[in-house]
Amino acid sequence: MSIFKLKENGTNVKTEVLAGITTFLTMIYIVPVNSHIVSNTGMPLEALITATALITIIASALNGLFANTPVAMSVGMGMNAYFTFSVCIAQQIAWQSALGAVFLSGFIFLILSFTNFRLWIIRNIPKDLRLAICAGIGCFIAFLGLQKMGIIVKNDATLVGVGNFKDPSVLFGIFSLILVVFFWALRLRAAFILGVLLSSLTLWVLAFYLLENYGVKLNIEGAIFPNEIFSLPNFSRENGLGAIVFELDIKSALSVAMIPVILTFFITQLFDSIGTITGVGARGRIFDKPVEGEKKLGKTLMADAASSVVGACVGTSTVTAFVESTTGVESGGRTGLVAIVVACCFALTLFLLPLFKAIPPNAIYPVLVMVGILMFMEVKNIDFSDSAIAVGTFFTIIMMPLTYSITSGFAFGFISFLLVRIFKREWSKINVGIVVLSLISLGNFLLIALN
Repeated sequence: MSIFKLKENGTNVKTEVLAGITTFLTMIYIVPVNSHIVSNTGMPLEALITATALITIIASALNGLFANTPVAMSVGMGMNAYFTFSVCIAQQIAWQSALGAVFLSGFIFLILSFTNFRLWIIRNIPKDLRLAICAGIGCFIAFLGLQKMGIIVKNDATLVGVGNFKDPSVLFGIFSLILVVFFWALRLRAAFILGVLLSSLTLWVLAFYLLENYGVKLNIEGAIFPNEIFSLPNFSRENGLGAIVFELDIKSALSVAMIPVILTFFITQLFDSIGTITGVGARGRIFDKPVEGEKKLGKTLMADAASSVVGACVGTSTVTAFVESTTGVESGGRTGLVAIVVACCFALTLFLLPLFKAIPPNAIYPVLVMVGILMFMEVKNIDFSDSAIAVGTFFTIIMMPLTYSITSGFAFGFISFLLVRIFKREWSKINVGIVVLSLISLGNFLLIALN
């Protein structure tokens, strides 16, 4: 265990293992949730279940061994929704091309990880705008979750409206959401996966009982009890991992039309990674030592970026550090051994394919809503007393769900922020970073207009 320097970091094997198991329990939900979300692109569900588990193992183990920090990594919530609904569905971009964009954004991030670019971003992009992007993505994915559950539906008169609460699927979705919120409110470590599994089990038992005793079949997708719980991982070319691994199309992603998509993946991953990793580090004072701390931070960001490149090859959207890693840090975890334990635990999920496959969609989407709520909570740290910040953050947050696009959201935000600074002649508060991102945002709108 000398590689992890346990004594130097004031910890031991028992503490690290317990911290790893704690982190695993808080983030295991990502396997069924990500798989069901991304399957809307047309990618096989079984393949995605295997790919999600596999990239979590690879990314967490890479960070544990390379950076020696207790940060677990997996497919980023928010970015998987953007990948699915904004890129593949709304823009009708093939998932192979979208994976190519993920690869390119991760590769750019990886190259820049060897430079001081992250420090330049932190110094030049106001913290409030970075928080607004997080909150905006939260609104966006919560909106998507409510929409997929049928709680919010299209309305020709008002654009959106309330769904049909007589629909059994909608009622089941509400029941699942209540369970997830209930377990989260109790501060249970495994709140999300408990909500998903308990609501699913309730539906399976009810469906089985009604069918066996009354011959009544519940009109809810996935309301059939799974025939088995365990199986070997599916690596087949038909509907297993072989159907999506190395299927990314980098050539088609190298086009002018894909620039906004690549930039969105890159910028969001950059802000999310910096915010999450520094936040997790602050809980355990992991990056406090001037030289060693900066080196650990840099290596963790490199592992994050490299994992996204690998993830695109495996068949997943952007990989990033998970904020759930804070639970492990709060349990005493201080080294990369925590991430290794997480990777080992996720290896077990490779054999739970039948269980994850049988989970009803409306047991999954409430987690999207709850994650959205947690991301939106970042608004509490925004300084609304600054007029430019107030306008910029408002447009960033509100325009993401309204335009169904994370790209458009931060484009509106950066441009409006810059305009208010110009209107008030606050030249000293305008820097190169803001100007560059605003020009990129204008270029995005120009591309939309030309198309």
